[in-house]
Amino acid sequence: MARPLTRGRQALFDLNVEKILDHWGVPEAVREVIANALDEQALSGTGEPQIVRRRDGWHVTDFGRGLRYQHLTQNENPEKRRKSNLVVGKFGVGLKDALATFYRRGIGVAVRSPHGDISLRRAAKSDFADVKTLHAAITPASEPKRRGTDFLLRGLSDADMAAARDYFLRFAGDEELEPTELGSILRRPEDGPARIYVKGVRIATEEQFLFSYNITSTTAQLQRALNRERSNVGRSAYQDRVKAILLKSRSPAVAEELVQDLTRVPAGTNHDEITWIEVSEQAVRILATRGKTVFVSSQQMFTHGATIMEARADGYKVVVIPDRLLARLPKLRDLDGKPILDIGGFVQVWNASFVYDFVDPSKLNKVERESWGILPDLIRLAGDHARRVREVKISKTMRLDEGAYETEGVWDSPNIVVKRSVLDSRRHFARVVLHEIAHASSGANHGSLAFMAAIDDLAGLAAVEATSATLPARARRGASASNRGGA
Repeated sequence: MARPLTRGRQALFDLNVEKILDHWGVPEAVREVIANALDEQALSGTGEPQIVRRRDGWHVTDFGRGLRYQHLTQNENPEKRRKSNLVVGKFGVGLKDALATFYRRGIGVAVRSPHGDISLRRAAKSDFADVKTLHAAITPASEPKRRGTDFLLRGLSDADMAAARDYFLRFAGDEELEPTELGSILRRPEDGPARIYVKGVRIATEEQFLFSYNITSTTAQLQRALNRERSNVGRSAYQDRVKAILLKSRSPAVAEELVQDLTRVPAGTNHDEITWIEVSEQAVRILATRGKTVFVSSQQMFTHGATIMEARADGYKVVVIPDRLLARLPKLRDLDGKPILDIGGFVQVWNASFVYDFVDPSKLNKVERESWGILPDLIRLAGDHARRVREVKISKTMRLDEGAYETEGVWDSPNIVVKRSVLDSRRHFARVVLHEIAHASSGANHGSLAFMAAIDDLAGLAAVEATSATLPARARRGASASNRGGA
């Protein structure tokens, strides 16, 4: 147990600072004082620390158990190690560095605690009178009944205090977009780089990150990288944790920004997170889960315009993503385990729920009636090719075909349905009806040999029909016989 100081007696405690952190400024030193105050609040369950400017200088005051001279050692604080989930500091290392920086930068320090008052002075090392080092001058407590510790910093500018407070998430005011079990995703400041916090203390900045992050569950690699100054930590130490936080995300707001960043890839103005394929896939999963979404490539926006209009009219959000990500969609599932829709998937879903809007032929206009009037001749011309066709119907709306276009006609056994717009001319109407008769006759899809054979035969029948009027009677009889045989 430490021996209490007697009134009027001053004890010198050699801070034994062998290496001065030259790149530390006053804000970094103040950061350590604030971090200790916040840690004490968390560990002791006491009130919020106060950071106030008074006539004699800036005060950082906590209401915990009070600083003891033993805390000035460079050893790692075992309590902070045991309760590392509560504290913003690393292991309690850094206070000595802060005191040395204050002394070197000309900032006056006066510490009051129920266990003693502390100031700084240079003094000779024990047994070495010619070697002077920085010591903590410890005197009996001037306020033995006070609660907690008060750091008075004389000569500290408001700008340095503002810079010190800015190291802490709770003072910086970064907006939290989504918390996860590993840490939080934060909105990046509009006027500066993204910030990387560990347990609420900023350890790095990132010019090329889309978001800022507060890592609350650290990895062994990150713990090792947290050096004495808690700054200049390289990306390799925290990149895996940042990626893991993003993969835990379920927020549409986060996903929206990630997907928006995907559109910047062709121009090279995207941020680094979206280059991690697992992260871009997660953004797609979130959007697909949260609402009706169809993912397309930039080229499909032009080549499948009609289908995209149908999707939007049906309440789907159309999201443009890079080709390499689009190619991976068939293997992906949303957060509920459901397929993610590309343009082909939308066509299947849309067709499955499609309902025709049939038109009564008596409601057609003059031009449409003229086109509709050749239907009996087309059925007669097709002969046996049309034997499976029960009826030809007209609809204002049509299903989408394999190419994601709204088709002009469809063989919907046992009927053929044509879109009303094809009745704008007899030639247009005839082409669509004969095309669908070929599907009915062959029972095959576009491009198949059976379908092509049916189309060819129908073309031959039409050619014979068209030329028969100009041939001699004997030739016409031969053409008729050939017509019957070919059907």
